[in-house]
Amino acid sequence: MIHFHKGIARIPAFSSVVPGLLRSRFPDSAVRSIHSLNDHKPLFDKILIANRGEIALRVMRTARDLGIKTVAVYSEPDANAQHVKMADEAFLIGPAASSESYLRIDKILNIAKMTGAQAIHPGYGFLSENADFADTVKASNIAFIGPSGDAMRSMGSKSESKYIMENAGVPVVPGYHGENQDVKFLKEQADKIGYPVLIKAVKGGGGKGMRIVRSPSEFEEMLESSKRESIKSFGDDKVLVEKYLERPRHIEVQVFADKYDNVVHLFERDCSVQRRHQKVIEEAPAPGLSDVLRYDLGAKAVAAARAVGYENAGTVEFIMDNIDKKFYFMEMNTRLQVEHPVTEMVTNTDLVRWQLEVAAGNPLPMTQDELKLSGHAFEARVYAENPSNHFLPDTGPLFSVRTPTPSKDLRLETGFIQGDTISVHYDPMISKLVVHGENRNDALRRFRRALEQYQIVGLNTNIGFIKTVTEHPEFIKGEVETGFIQQYEKDLFKETESPDPTTLALTASALRLKELEQVRKNLNDPYSPWSTNTNSFRVNDVHHREFNFTQNDHPYKVVLSTNPLKADLVDMNIIDATTNESIKKFTGVESYIDQEDGLLVSSIDNKKIKCNAVLHNQEVVVFDESGRTTFKLPMPAYLLNESDSHSMGSIKTPMPCKISQVLVKPGQTIEKGDTLVVLEAMKMEHVIKAPASGKIDQILYSVGDLVAENKSLVTFANE
Repeated sequence: MIHFHKGIARIPAFSSVVPGLLRSRFPDSAVRSIHSLNDHKPLFDKILIANRGEIALRVMRTARDLGIKTVAVYSEPDANAQHVKMADEAFLIGPAASSESYLRIDKILNIAKMTGAQAIHPGYGFLSENADFADTVKASNIAFIGPSGDAMRSMGSKSESKYIMENAGVPVVPGYHGENQDVKFLKEQADKIGYPVLIKAVKGGGGKGMRIVRSPSEFEEMLESSKRESIKSFGDDKVLVEKYLERPRHIEVQVFADKYDNVVHLFERDCSVQRRHQKVIEEAPAPGLSDVLRYDLGAKAVAAARAVGYENAGTVEFIMDNIDKKFYFMEMNTRLQVEHPVTEMVTNTDLVRWQLEVAAGNPLPMTQDELKLSGHAFEARVYAENPSNHFLPDTGPLFSVRTPTPSKDLRLETGFIQGDTISVHYDPMISKLVVHGENRNDALRRFRRALEQYQIVGLNTNIGFIKTVTEHPEFIKGEVETGFIQQYEKDLFKETESPDPTTLALTASALRLKELEQVRKNLNDPYSPWSTNTNSFRVNDVHHREFNFTQNDHPYKVVLSTNPLKADLVDMNIIDATTNESIKKFTGVESYIDQEDGLLVSSIDNKKIKCNAVLHNQEVVVFDESGRTTFKLPMPAYLLNESDSHSMGSIKTPMPCKISQVLVKPGQTIEKGDTLVVLEAMKMEHVIKAPASGKIDQILYSVGDLVAENKSLVTFANE
């Protein structure tokens, strides 16, 4: 769902510190050149979106508002995806592998011609920064909703773009950006630059092919890993080596240009909160910047776009030393960014509409003088991943989804709804949550509340982690750097505290109501975790009922009995099952399910509490005032005897994945820390190393195999 932010009063972008700077940079002649073009060209009647997920839906929403028909393409696992359902037309393009579907230029063009699509929007990822694709589309007399292939080539190469930026007067990070890829030579350059250094894929993006090297001893291993990931992701293993700043901030500037030589910036975004070099939280404007620094960033970004004759939407990314506030060009993303909604929120714009206008041959909708900052906005990238397990991606169905209510100040952009499945084949991002406020404090308060209301059950997500970040004192102050998560790891990954007794009571209430529901339906399946027995509650039963469950492997027991004064109420004794001591007792608890919203309502200690309790896969997930708490239920008897024959002395998959490399063989003696297997999941490479020295017994999978989570990969001989 996408709700555009409108109607918020504009406030001045700059103070009197920089009077007339914009006018001098963008003279009256340039402003007049825009307004003198009154021959507005019509927009397209039909466009094809060469993408999937939330960005495909994002483009379709604006297209629908403008009366433009849309054509979707989809792979076999995406047959029932939301972008397929929303499009006016949709066509199967190939199997799951991107190389056989979303990256097939020939198939996409054939569908565009067949359907009469006048333009193609590439979204982001896949073919969005493929210069040959852009050229081929235009050569087919179809408009490409993006920059030219030449601009992509210039800015897509990190080496070439550095030289272009230097010539345009844009500062660049010290480093080696040349053609010599000899390992010894690159290591010598790293020595000259001084450690730590950063190895980056020349044609990289999204953190892929990027490695931080802190000492000469690990340079070669990191270089090989970077090149392997680069060739898989981009078909090119060339790298550059540059100085790694210890206290950097990641600040990027949204730029836009048309064919009439008009270039503007729409201010900056701070994208410093990252894991695995990929953004997690973005905000606009960047906190703590002076007006002079903000102007300088915008001016340099415009200069970068002009240097390559840029057209349409783009983002110029800078890395800023948080000590001396000097910034350096990193790269230019020649497409619409994932985080473009935060810019739309603070500039009252629809950047997809701008893209369509420019691609149709029209001038930019606004001049630099007309663009003003309005308030503050945050965006969270909601991923299917497990933050407590090194942010490893997760897959599976979205069993239960509750979201905050969209409004003019809250956007939820997602490609998935309840019941959909997050696939191993594509990026694990579920959605983007974007919240606007009058100022940073106002926006942050609304942001935290929205994160509380965003509740997903069925797989691991980073929602709780993001909320923890937003509650950190340094984040609240706006003191963010790219190493924020690592720097405050102990604060962000605290050990889970014991559950509140009220939460335990709510869990027991949810289980009791589930039992009563099944009693009424006469369900007596002996294999069900909710199976009833002679001790189960009946409507007027006065017998005791006991529920057992664990939280973080700590066992709890809740004993329920009917209240002696009112038969429709229950008394509860919350017990620590390890010590068998009572934690707390509640009397006269009343619970029921609200029929309107499906939430659990309980009256506990004279307080009415409303919470979301979801029963799924032998777990009860409770969302209440304490946040999210997951309780595990006892395993059903029929599952207790099942076991993995290779569970002892083995290495298991941490997530669903594809086997990329197997570096050992049966009978081989290995040392602790040796690389055993390289996995590929969610377009990222994961290295599995030996936890201890020993001898390999079996290799259970081969290169190319798709393997589920928690499956043994390698077993060790018992010695």
